[in-house]
Amino acid sequence: MSERTAARLRRRLAAHSRRVVDSGAFTTTVFCLITANAALLGVETYTGVVHQWHAALKAAEYLFLAAFTAEILLRAAAHADRPGDFFRDPWNVFDLLVVTVAFVPFARENATVLRLLRLARVLRAARFLPQLRIVIVAVGKSLPGTLSFLLVGALLLYVYAMVGWVFFADDDPEHYGSLGRAVLTLFLLMTLDGLGDAVRAGLEISRWSILYFASFVLLGSFVLVNLLIGVVINSLQEASALEAGQDRPVPAQPPPAEESILALRARIADARRTLDDLEAGLEPSVPPRR
Repeated sequence: MSERTAARLRRRLAAHSRRVVDSGAFTTTVFCLITANAALLGVETYTGVVHQWHAALKAAEYLFLAAFTAEILLRAAAHADRPGDFFRDPWNVFDLLVVTVAFVPFARENATVLRLLRLARVLRAARFLPQLRIVIVAVGKSLPGTLSFLLVGALLLYVYAMVGWVFFADDDPEHYGSLGRAVLTLFLLMTLDGLGDAVRAGLEISRWSILYFASFVLLGSFVLVNLLIGVVINSLQEASALEAGQDRPVPAQPPPAEESILALRARIADARRTLDDLEAGLEPSVPPRR
């Protein structure tokens, strides 16, 4: 088989597979399979059902694995003409890993790993739900900003925990007797849980403790939380813009180089014939001799 014939077959395979993968029926079927797989995973948490229907549940798991394997093979075939594009989509890479690892002997023999892999299949539902996909992408994009938020929050907790240990350790050792206890107490106060009791206990020690608790709640519960909300909202906007850009229609791919050369040669031949006809029409007739 020549290279030109192989390339033509790959293009045909990609075109047929792409029509199947992009169809609404295929998307609905895969989403229903993912939902059914999630339901099956939930049913297996009931011991009585597992003992009674062990063989049927095992057969259903093999059927789901075969169906998801066929799905990923179809998606790969849709990129037969451009295999590199398949791996540029993070969802394709994720699906391939989830399906491939299920065939590894270690994963097949380890029940915990196998359950985690089956649970990962449920996450694939985000591929078919644009809004959920936007949220997942936004969470990933907000990680750098969230890390900065955690560092600032840890510094704030450390400083206020040390101050609380200095001033309240002797009178309230249960909550401020050590750095760890003080950090735990302040972390709970950041959620405003038990704030009233903490303020009343602090006022019994000193009336100036109101400044300590008020400043901590202001910085920890309002300023830091609002900063985190701002980071998440900014990431949501970026993810929405990215999703909108992916939903735009992809421009038609230029024809392959071989077809372009053949078309160009045909146009050149037509142009030559036209020029020959023009030259023949412009040749002056020879005047008769006298």
